[in-house]
Amino acid sequence: MASEAPPLLHLSLIVGCALVDDADARLGKVEDLIVRLGDAGYPPITGFLVSVAKRHSFLPAEAVSDVAQDRVVLGRPRLDLRPFERRPEEVLLKEDMLDRQLINLDGARLVRANEIELARVEGWWRVVGVDVGARGAMRRLLPRVAGRHVGTGQFVDWASVEPFVGHVPSVRLLISHPKLARLHPAQIADLVEAGSHAEGDEIMRAVRAGDTELEADVFEELDDHHQLEFLRERSDAEIAAVLARMAPDDAADVVAELDDARRDAILALLPPNARRKVRMLFGFDPAEAGGLMSTEFVCVYQHATVQEARDRIQRGDVADELLTNVFVMDTHRRLEGSVPVAALLRAEEDTPVAELLTSAAPSLVPDAPLEEVARLMADFNLTAVAVVDDEQRMIGVITVDDVLETMLPKGWRRRFGLLGDG
Repeated sequence: MASEAPPLLHLSLIVGCALVDDADARLGKVEDLIVRLGDAGYPPITGFLVSVAKRHSFLPAEAVSDVAQDRVVLGRPRLDLRPFERRPEEVLLKEDMLDRQLINLDGARLVRANEIELARVEGWWRVVGVDVGARGAMRRLLPRVAGRHVGTGQFVDWASVEPFVGHVPSVRLLISHPKLARLHPAQIADLVEAGSHAEGDEIMRAVRAGDTELEADVFEELDDHHQLEFLRERSDAEIAAVLARMAPDDAADVVAELDDARRDAILALLPPNARRKVRMLFGFDPAEAGGLMSTEFVCVYQHATVQEARDRIQRGDVADELLTNVFVMDTHRRLEGSVPVAALLRAEEDTPVAELLTSAAPSLVPDAPLEEVARLMADFNLTAVAVVDDEQRMIGVITVDDVLETMLPKGWRRRFGLLGDG
C-alpha cells in the first residue's frame, strides 16, 4: 500500500504567526523562513527570521520543536537574540521567492510562486513545491483564519522547479545547468525571452557555465532583440567565441545586426574557417536562398561507395538536423543529386552511391526568393534542398526548419500559447 503524502504547510500562514515556548506563551512573531539551496532533493528549513521585542533575530532550525500553520514552537528554554545577518547561500522564502517567477522545467515555462508549500519529509520541514494557481494568491489576501480553508490549487513539485536567485545578495548559486540541459535549446530560449532581462541573463549565465555548445544552440534560437541585448553586454572576444560555435548561417545573421566597426573586430577574432563561411553568407539577402542556407553539408563523388559515404558522415561534424541527405557530385564537382541517409543505411556497403540517387533532384540558386524555396520543397516533399552556384557546384543546403522559421510570424510561440504563466 502506497504511503500517503504528508500534509502541506502553507508559507503564507506560517509567516506572521506566533513564536511560542513549550508552555504556549507568546515570545514574538515569525517573519520569514530560511533555506539553503543547491543540494539535491527538497531544501530543508535551516532557520527562522523572528522578531522579538521589535528586534529581528535568527532562530536556528534545531531550536524549534514544532511548526504549524498558526505557531512555531521554541524547543529550548533560552532564545538567542543576536541580530540577524544573512549567511552565504541563504534564501528567505517570503522575501526572495514568494510572488516571484520561477522556472517550471516540466512545462518549460515561467510560473509565479503564489504560495510556497512545505511538509515534514525525512524528519524535518522542507520546501516540497509551489502553488502557481489563483488559490495560492487568494490565501495571502484573506485573513489568516479564512486563509486556512483555501485548499492548494496548481501544485508544482519542487523537483520540477528552478528558482531565480540573482537578486539574492547572499547567493552566488546559478540555476542548475543539469536541469536546464533537459530542455531543448528552443525551450530555453523561450524562457529567456519570457523573463525579465535579469532573469534571462541568469539563465544564459547558467547555460554558459555548464555547456558552451548548448549556449550557442540557445543563442541561435533567440529572437533578434534578445540576441542584440546580450551582445551589447559582452566583449568582442566573448561574442566571437559564441559565434564560432554557432551554425554559420545563424552566425552570419547575428553579424549582420552589428555596427560596422564592431563587426570587423569580431570577425577578426573568429577562427579562419568560421570567418570564411560567415563572410560568404553575410553577402546574401536573408530572405533569399543564399541567406537561408547553411554551409554545413556532406557531399561525396558519384563513384564513392555507400561505406565511404557513411565514413564521411562519421568523420564530419555536421549537425544531426542537417544530415537528412548526402549530396553527390561528378568529377567536376557539379551537383548530381542526393541520397537520403536512410537509403545509405539500408544499402549494401559496396553499392555505388550513384545507384541510389533520387530522380529529378532539384536545386536552387542563391538569389531564389523565399516563396520559390518554399514551393520547391513542398512540391518535391523535401526536408533539405541544395543551393548551387553558376557552375552547378553546391555551396549550401536549406532545411525545412529554416523555411518555417522565416515564414512564421515574430513571436509565434506566444501567439499560439506555447508560453504561459501556469
